[in-house]
Amino acid sequence: MTAHVITPKQIAQTAASIASMQEPDGAIPWTIGEHTDAWNHVEGAMALLVGGETEAAEAAYDWCLRNQRVDGSWPMKLVAGEVEDASTETNMAAYIAVGVLHHWSIRQDREFLERMWPVVRRALDLVADLQLPFGGIAWSREWDANGPTKVNAQALLAGSSSIYQALRCGVAIAELMDEPQPHWELAGGRLRHALCKHREQFLDKSEFSMDWYYPVLGGAVRGAAAEEMLASRWDTFVEDGLGIRCVSANPWVTGAETCELAMALRAIGDPRAEKMFADMQHLRNDDGGYWTGYVFPDDVNWPVEHTTYTAAAVILAWDVLNDVTPGAGVMTGHGIGVEFGEIALECECAADERAVSR
Repeated sequence: MTAHVITPKQIAQTAASIASMQEPDGAIPWTIGEHTDAWNHVEGAMALLVGGETEAAEAAYDWCLRNQRVDGSWPMKLVAGEVEDASTETNMAAYIAVGVLHHWSIRQDREFLERMWPVVRRALDLVADLQLPFGGIAWSREWDANGPTKVNAQALLAGSSSIYQALRCGVAIAELMDEPQPHWELAGGRLRHALCKHREQFLDKSEFSMDWYYPVLGGAVRGAAAEEMLASRWDTFVEDGLGIRCVSANPWVTGAETCELAMALRAIGDPRAEKMFADMQHLRNDDGGYWTGYVFPDDVNWPVEHTTYTAAAVILAWDVLNDVTPGAGVMTGHGIGVEFGEIALECECAADERAVSR
C-alpha cells in the first residue's frame, strides 16, 4: 500500500468531515462539543484549504484574527466561544505563522497576508519574549482576570520543535512583507542549538512519541542526526501495520501522531513514510472522518469519537506524500526558504551559557 491508497475524492470527503464539525464562529473544536485550541484549530484550517473547503478555511483564519489577545496569544481552551482555560501556551500561539505561510504558498493572496501579518507578529514576539536562557521556549504563561501572570519557565521538547518551524515561517513572512524581524532569527538560531545540543534541558516527556519525532518534523534536526534519532526509539513506538503509539507504555496507536511521523520521514527522504500513512488507514470511517486511536489488545477504537485534528493530520500527510500543493513544502520545511545560521547561534548560545554560569 502507498499514500495513493487515499484518493483526492476521499481527501475532499475528509475535509468535509472537518467542516461539518466547525462552529458558526469559525472555531474548529477537537470534536463536536469539545474545546478549541489555537494549534489544532490552525492545523484544521490548513487541512480545509488542501481539501478544497476554502470558505471554511477562511472562516477559521478570521476566528484567529478576532480571538487573539493583546499579548499575541489565544486562550488554551475555548468551549462554544467561552474561555475554559485562559492560560497561554507558546506553541499554540506560534503555529499561526505556519498556517499563514501555508495559506500564502497555496493561494498567493496578498490581502490575506497583509491582514494576518499583525497577528503573526504579535504571536512570534510573544514567543521570542518567553525564550529561556538555554534557548528553549517557556511552555506557558498563566492568566487571571487582569491578564497574564506567572510564566511556567520550563520548555517542552515537542512544543519548542513546533515553535522552531513557526519561527522559520514567520521570518519568511517578514521577508514577504519587507519587514525584517532579526530578533526572531536570533531566537530561532538559539532554539535550534538547544534542540540539537541541549535536549536534556527540556522537560522529560520521553514517554510520548511526539518528543521522539518532533525535532525532526519541526526541522531543527536533519541529516544523519535525524536518522539516528528516529532509529533510536522506532521499536518502542511503532506497531507494524497499525501506526505508532502515543505513549510508550500504552497499547494504543493514534492516527495524528502516525501521520506526523510520516511527514517527518518524508522530510528526510525515508521511504517508510508511505507505509506509516497506509498503516493508519484502519482508523478511517465510511464518512471520511477518523477515529483518534485504536487499543489493539482490546480491538476497540478509543476514544469513541472522530477528531478534527486526526482528520487534519491525514490530509496534510497525504499532501506531503503526494506533493499535491505548494503547502506540502511548508509542512516538511523544504518550502520555507529560511534557515538559521549555525555560527551565529553557537556564538549567541555560548554567550548565554557564560552569563548563566556567572
